[in-house]
Amino acid sequence: MKVVLAQINPGVGALDANSEKIKEIIQEYTSQCDLIIFPEMVLTGYPPQDLLLDESFIQKTQNALDLIAASVKTTAVIVGSIRKENQNLYNTVAVIQDGSITAYRDKTHLPTYDVFDEVRYFTPSESVEPVEVNINGRSVRLGIQICEDLWDDEYDAKVSKLLCNQGAELLINISASPFHINKLHERIEIISSKANNLKCNFIYCNLVGAQDELVFDGQSCIVNSGGEVIFLSPAFEESVQLVDMKNCNPIKVLELPEEEQIFHALSLGVSDYFRKTGHSKAVVGLSGGIDSALTAAIAQNALGCENVLGISMPSIFSSDHSICDAQALAENLGVQFEIIPIKKINEQMLEGLSPIFSGYEAGLAEENLQARIRGNILMAAANKQGALLLNTGNKTETALGYCTMYGDMAGALGVISDLNKSQVYAVSQWINSKFKKEIIPQNTLTKPPSAELKPDQVDPFDYDVVSPLVDILINEPNHSAELEKEGYSAELVQELKQKIRFSEFKRRQAAPGIRISPKAFGVGRRYPIVNHFTTTK
Repeated sequence: MKVVLAQINPGVGALDANSEKIKEIIQEYTSQCDLIIFPEMVLTGYPPQDLLLDESFIQKTQNALDLIAASVKTTAVIVGSIRKENQNLYNTVAVIQDGSITAYRDKTHLPTYDVFDEVRYFTPSESVEPVEVNINGRSVRLGIQICEDLWDDEYDAKVSKLLCNQGAELLINISASPFHINKLHERIEIISSKANNLKCNFIYCNLVGAQDELVFDGQSCIVNSGGEVIFLSPAFEESVQLVDMKNCNPIKVLELPEEEQIFHALSLGVSDYFRKTGHSKAVVGLSGGIDSALTAAIAQNALGCENVLGISMPSIFSSDHSICDAQALAENLGVQFEIIPIKKINEQMLEGLSPIFSGYEAGLAEENLQARIRGNILMAAANKQGALLLNTGNKTETALGYCTMYGDMAGALGVISDLNKSQVYAVSQWINSKFKKEIIPQNTLTKPPSAELKPDQVDPFDYDVVSPLVDILINEPNHSAELEKEGYSAELVQELKQKIRFSEFKRRQAAPGIRISPKAFGVGRRYPIVNHFTTTK
């Protein structure tokens, strides 16, 4: 069988553009193959969230799907979409051939954890059965499933097994599976296991692109009945490829190094966020520190050096090397660079605030004022240039509340908000190694991190200890009781848990961030702001 895997990048709600792209691919490949496969909800984009509550959106999607069907000739086509029947909405696959939709197959398992909320919108399929298509004059039974239907270990209905038991000759999973680090290994493992156990070839077609906080990495694949991968689409890019399954040999799947995965995922997240919101230019505050350096490097890679403006905003506490490091970074990246000192602005603000500040010792309010002055400058620059401000906060600092609301938390997108501090350093070092030159200045990589809001200030954390510990507390809250046995200080664990809990109100007001871990802050985290529960003994 000759199959086209159309791993494409749709826009949520962009029904006309999505359907035109689908029809163009069908027209180009229909005479060259037996089957064309598109990803989950490719027509609507994923996830459309509460657009699915809009009746006009549902109807226009159906109209677009009918027009796609009318364009299909003899080649069978599989398109992920939605459908409504008897007041129930389904996440569905439309099977199209000879100018009409010959069958629908609906999603059986609806995920309702982390970033997924499909039970809010969809009704699960009432039955699981193969669908017949005509290929080269022969009826072929396809076992079609959708995304979560593959991950059926925790569900009663074993979709792949049910389809094969009913005579499916080929298993096909269409997905909108979000990326997190090393996700490919997890997918390949479960697909290979099912293909081998059921002795059935397996085709997996995944979405690619970014939507708000989510990145979809593509990496569609075909696995033979022995569980061997015989085809793999590229990561983080659109790919429409014709595959002759008869002439494919097993290949070795090598997952990219973690730092490379992160860099490409974040670059795609930035580029799609800008392109899909109609923006092209970015503003980044360059402090000379590691977080802003990595953010700027990713922005330059995603948007081009001509579309990035870096601004250094030194205060009386800024070291000379911070300004020099920021300027060196901008020169290495080839991005625009400006220096706007905040000394006079800060003095004027303090003078204006003297009726309120008088009689109090200088402290956090004065420190945060500097961050907020910088936030105002950056937002003003972004507004004037029709640009978006990129937030430079990392996950460790955001978790612990080591950030200033309306100051360094300002921005339209948190580029590295799901990277812990250790990952920030690792990806930065990978960039210099990958491009075989010093892009991120060596001094930025080696100097102690500091907000430089008061004399001789350095960050109050040992990030080598705190970063992985914070990740454990976020990703595995039930594991926290075991941390003492693993050698962590009980006092440190409780202190960090308290900081994470008390900072929830800040994160609720933070910029959306690009998700690269299994558990990011954002839509997948639903802790209350007012929360009096503790696990102290």
